[in-house]
Amino acid sequence: MVDRTAGTSSLPDDWPAHPDLSLALNRMGSFDWDLDSGLMHLDQSALDVFDLYADEYDGHPETLGRRVPSDEGTRLDAMVSQALKNGATTYGAYFRVRGRDGFLRWVHTQGFIRRNAEGRPHRIIGIVRDAAQELAESAARHELDTERRRRTSLVEGTTAALAHARTVRDVIDVLKDSQGLEHLGATSLVMGLHEAGRIHLVAEGPENSFVPGTRYTRVDEPYPMSEVIRTLAPRFIESPEDFATSYPGLWPHISGLGITAAAYLPLIAQARPIGALGLLYRDKTGFTSDERNLLVALGSSIAQSLQRAMLYEQEHDLAQGLQQAMLPRRIPEVAGAEIAVRYRSARLGRDIGGDWYDVIPLPGGRVGAVIGDVQGHDTHAAAVMGQLRIVLRAYAAEGHTPATVVARASVFLHELDTDRFATCTYAEVDLSTGVIQVVRAGHVDPLMRHADGSCRRLPVEGGLPLGLSAEFRQLEYPVTTVELDPGHALLLYTDGLVEQPGADLDDGMQALSMAVESGPRDLQLLADRLCEVVDDRSGADDVALLLLRRTVGDLPQSGGRLRQHVAAADPEALSSARHMIRAAVRAWGARERSDEIELAADELITNALMHTDGGAIVTIRVLAGPERRMRVEVEDRSSALPRRREAGESGVSGRGLMLVDRLAEVWGVESRGSGKCVWCEFIVPRREAM
Repeated sequence: MVDRTAGTSSLPDDWPAHPDLSLALNRMGSFDWDLDSGLMHLDQSALDVFDLYADEYDGHPETLGRRVPSDEGTRLDAMVSQALKNGATTYGAYFRVRGRDGFLRWVHTQGFIRRNAEGRPHRIIGIVRDAAQELAESAARHELDTERRRRTSLVEGTTAALAHARTVRDVIDVLKDSQGLEHLGATSLVMGLHEAGRIHLVAEGPENSFVPGTRYTRVDEPYPMSEVIRTLAPRFIESPEDFATSYPGLWPHISGLGITAAAYLPLIAQARPIGALGLLYRDKTGFTSDERNLLVALGSSIAQSLQRAMLYEQEHDLAQGLQQAMLPRRIPEVAGAEIAVRYRSARLGRDIGGDWYDVIPLPGGRVGAVIGDVQGHDTHAAAVMGQLRIVLRAYAAEGHTPATVVARASVFLHELDTDRFATCTYAEVDLSTGVIQVVRAGHVDPLMRHADGSCRRLPVEGGLPLGLSAEFRQLEYPVTTVELDPGHALLLYTDGLVEQPGADLDDGMQALSMAVESGPRDLQLLADRLCEVVDDRSGADDVALLLLRRTVGDLPQSGGRLRQHVAAADPEALSSARHMIRAAVRAWGARERSDEIELAADELITNALMHTDGGAIVTIRVLAGPERRMRVEVEDRSSALPRRREAGESGVSGRGLMLVDRLAEVWGVESRGSGKCVWCEFIVPRREAM
């Protein structure tokens, strides 16, 4: 029954309309369709026309799909939409309804469109009636015309459905699901594809109609499909005797099916046979001229769709191969980490994306994790993606800070001969400390899954996408520092995993978090589960994802090295650098000296930011030798050397290097090209092997 509480504010005051009693007496039902709310009221007589009980209809037109075949529904929707757009006030059409007994019968509908003062349609009131008796009582001439129109409508409806077929399987499904066989009177079909002088049978029905030994046949064999491909002409078999005489080798295998006639059609595209279609009939003898013309037209439509589907599949295989060739062939094993990567293409044909992932082993127990997406869905996007992946890997391997890696990649893309931009997230993970330095260039935020399975979004401050930041000269990418505890996993992904047409991004992020939380603990199984969600989603985009979990055992024991850029006048960057230093010192087994090292590093960074132009680069690393030392380096662009001096009378300046001198075992200054490096070292206890 209709829920009158749903959308009541948009329903007309007189809804639903109350028809005259005479309609019911004439076996007519009425409907009242409110276009604003989308609800359609059907009276009892209308429900009888559709052979529906009252409790089977919920007021939504889509519910009628159980009675109206899909091709009929497509034709009706197109007709009503056209009437609404062209300003018409009425429309009418005949269509078929499938009753509870499974048989189709004709129904007629007439609609009256009501529009508001601005001319916008807001309501349709009309009738539906059983047209079977009307058609049965029509004169023979009108029956013939109706039959011709019906058959023409069949070709048009099937052609419209085939227009959406993207694969060979889609074409077969349309032929089986559109009731085309039933309208033509055929009981079964066979379809084969022509491949290098052989015919590959790709569809047959019903299941018990398959003839052993005919899955693959040659074009020169005495079979009807072979004949129509050789001659490029249809073959109409009009009687069992004709079948038995023409194809004595085939007839004994199908004579038990009760076949009395058959039509075999060559499927020709661009003057070349690509296959053949066979329609088999029971209780039929001969074909009229109209039936022959109809079948030939149907075969032409199927051939065009089949060729398009085959081309799409070939191009998709080629494009997907190109995409896979651009991605890493294998993911390296990284001590202290478990990694899972996936790529899913949600498009067909040449429409492939520029999504990519990469895992870059770095010295000192570090690893770089990259996820990115080049604008566009074509082979050019894939080519740009391949180049970007290579340069990002090269810049990271050269030892640049994460911010510098991303900035240089942006410059590279800007100078490339392309109009594409790309989004990207680059995370440098120190597996010995768990410190992650993340740089985001216009990309979606990553997620972190905790050891207990809970999941949270990591808000990462971002910059402009690659290419655009170089064009607008905004290459200062902020670095966000977070810690990855053993058992925790970082999830990087492209927007196809969370974006859906018509849905909000936050809703997609929330749905992804729930999927991660409810997913299996095993990373490989979790990656597969997330991809299954994309595979089941209609209209989805390409997806790349990367999962990295820090393992409890087998952590790298080398001291490692961490670097971070600290921009001038950026308190967040300074706080992030302090966070990195504190986490590294404690993870590297120098917890008792963490306060001293953090304080000395803070003084060096602050001194560089106050007395030089531009930002600074801070590096912390462990030095091997007779004594285990921890070294802090702060680089800036000024060549002026600092000097230690006594604090001024106010006591608020000048004490930075004095403090460093007292805290550290040794400190010094080195020239570095156009700038300098101020460093200090601390003796720390040796770390016991785990």
